[in-house]
Amino acid sequence: MLERLNSIEQEALAALQSANSKDALENWHTMYLGKKSPLMTILGDLGKLSHEERPAIGKRGNEVKKALEAAYADRVEAIRKAELQHSLTAGALDVTLPGRPQSRGRLHPHTQILREIYAIWAEMGFQVYRSRDVETDEYNFELLNIPQHHPARDMWDTFYTTTPGVILRTHTSPGQIHAMREYCPQPIRVILPGMCYRYEQISASKGIQFLQMEGLAVGKNIRLSDLLGTMSEFNRRIFGPDRKTRFRASYFPFTEPSVEVDVSCANCGGTGCGVCKHTGWLEIAGAGMVHPTVLKNGGYDPAVYSGFAFGMGPERIAMLRWGISDIRYFWGNDLRFLEQF
Repeated sequence: MLERLNSIEQEALAALQSANSKDALENWHTMYLGKKSPLMTILGDLGKLSHEERPAIGKRGNEVKKALEAAYADRVEAIRKAELQHSLTAGALDVTLPGRPQSRGRLHPHTQILREIYAIWAEMGFQVYRSRDVETDEYNFELLNIPQHHPARDMWDTFYTTTPGVILRTHTSPGQIHAMREYCPQPIRVILPGMCYRYEQISASKGIQFLQMEGLAVGKNIRLSDLLGTMSEFNRRIFGPDRKTRFRASYFPFTEPSVEVDVSCANCGGTGCGVCKHTGWLEIAGAGMVHPTVLKNGGYDPAVYSGFAFGMGPERIAMLRWGISDIRYFWGNDLRFLEQF
C-alpha cells in the first residue's frame, strides 16, 4: 500500500507539469484529489486495514495529499501569471485608447450658499453659533413661549425619540436660548445654521429635513428699525441691489411684533408671474423682536435688554438665486444637477 501511495504521488506530480490551462488543472484535480480518486479511496478505506498497517498508511496518505495540494496551488498561480503575461504581450491592452480623466469634486450647493451667507453676516458683525440637532421639548417649545397645547405646535409636528421629552428640533430657534444663557449678560450677534426636522408631506417645496439659518441680536436699545435695516441690507447683498424688500405683519410665539420678509421676484421683476403666484414677491424669512418671555428665559432682563431674531431657509434662497424648482434636488445626489454649481 505504501508503494501504491508513492506511485500515485509520482504520477500525479508528473501529470501536473503537463497541465497548461485552467481546464486541464480542473481535470487533474478531479483525477488525483477528487472524491473518487485513488488517493482519496485509500484514505477512505483506512478503517478496513489492520491496526498495525493503519498508522503508517494514514500518515503517508496525508503527506501525499498535502504535497499534491501544495503543488496544485503553485501550478494554479504559475498558469495565472502566464496567462496574464500572454494577454499583455498579445495586444489585449490598447494603449492608444484615450485616458479617462478623474473628475474634480466640487462644493455642494448647500455648502456654497451657506458660505456666502456666512460671509455676509460676518461682515455685519454676526458670528456662527452651533447648537444641537437633538433637543428637549423644553428648549424646542416651552422656553420659546410655546407651552403645551399651544396652537402653534401644530405647525411644528416633529419626530419624537424613545426618551420622553427628547425630539429632533423643528427649527433652529432653540439655539437662541442656548446662546443667550451662554453669553448673558453680554450683547449677542449670532447666526445659528443647522438641520431641522418636521413630519411633513414631501413635496417640491417641503421635506422632512431641511437647512435653516437662525439669527439673533440682543443688546440695549435695539429697535424694530434695526431689524428692518439689517434684513434689507442682507437681501441687497445676497440678491443684488435691484431687488426690493417688503415686510408684512405676521405672528410667531417667540417674537413680538413679528414680520414676514419678502423680496421682489427676479423672474418677472415684480410684475407678477407663476413663480411668485402673481404677487410679484417671494417670501424668504420670518423675523421679529424677541419676545420678553424668551429674553427672560435666556437670562436677560427685558426691561433693560431687547433684541431681534430671524429665521430663513438657505435652500429657499438658493432656489431663488439659481432658479431651482424642486427642493428635493438638493438631496437626490444626481450629478446632472450637482455639476451645474
